Amino acid sequence: MSSLDSLPLLARGKVRDIYDLGDELLLVASDRVSTYDVVHPNEIPGKGAVLTGVSAFWFERTAHIVPNHVVSYTEGVPDEARGRGVLVKKLKMLPVEAIVRGHITGSGWSDYQKTGKVSGLELPAGLQESQELPVPLFTPSTKADVGLHDEAIDFARTVELLNDVAVDGNGDALATRVREASIALYRFAHEHARERGVILADTKFEFGLDPGTGQLILGDEALTPDSSRYWPADEFEVGKTPPSFDKQFVRDWAVSSGWDKTPPAPAIPDDVVAGTQARYAEAYERITDEPLSAWIERTKA
Repeated sequence: MSSLDSLPLLARGKVRDIYDLGDELLLVASDRVSTYDVVHPNEIPGKGAVLTGVSAFWFERTAHIVPNHVVSYTEGVPDEARGRGVLVKKLKMLPVEAIVRGHITGSGWSDYQKTGKVSGLELPAGLQESQELPVPLFTPSTKADVGLHDEAIDFARTVELLNDVAVDGNGDALATRVREASIALYRFAHEHARERGVILADTKFEFGLDPGTGQLILGDEALTPDSSRYWPADEFEVGKTPPSFDKQFVRDWAVSSGWDKTPPAPAIPDDVVAGTQARYAEAYERITDEPLSAWIERTKA
């Protein structure tokens, strides 16, 4: 039995396992991979280390924009979870996902084609798929229960959802702070990624409030290939969907496999596992300018 088995498991998601350590939580990113909300039986080696290492990189560099929940990547983290685990502060998590879009793609592109808007925001006519937007957009969504899908919402609905959790009941002020912090984080990361030959097309943040002070805190993961859409700049072309450094490679295989997207998910072929593993590792190396092995060794020291 590992030391993780002896810890109180609070929740197990599609990717992360969460352990309750009293005043703190232990988040452990697994190598599991899901498509269409169903977890596949085999894993992507190193994926959990990439998610944790990339988050660590961004948390350290964006603390001047908004504080984050990180306590330690070593102290209090069991040996078998080093590189994939992080000890964090407990937060009162906000009931919205803070999505920022710098390019028109994915569900935002679908909405734009139908309505000319994204999350209630009017956009210029004639935009093409993947085109960079004039300014980054804050396009929040709800946090759906397991088995359901998130729903895009406008700023007014965001205020309504935050009225009940804001310390002073002022959801408008809290929503404005979340929007400002999200866009500032995106701009900072976009500039860094662009210098590394990568385009950050869009990303998702999750925030919480410090239970004692009510301070806004960045939680969950930050700017990872799972929560963000990263494109290689040298393969970017307006009007097309560029390849991305995430599990899209698995999604594409899943679509072509004939699977009907209902449980159980099929096993992923070895070549697709290897291709996905390489994409995650390349994302880490491009963003951080070091090999993934350096992060793993640093956390084990």
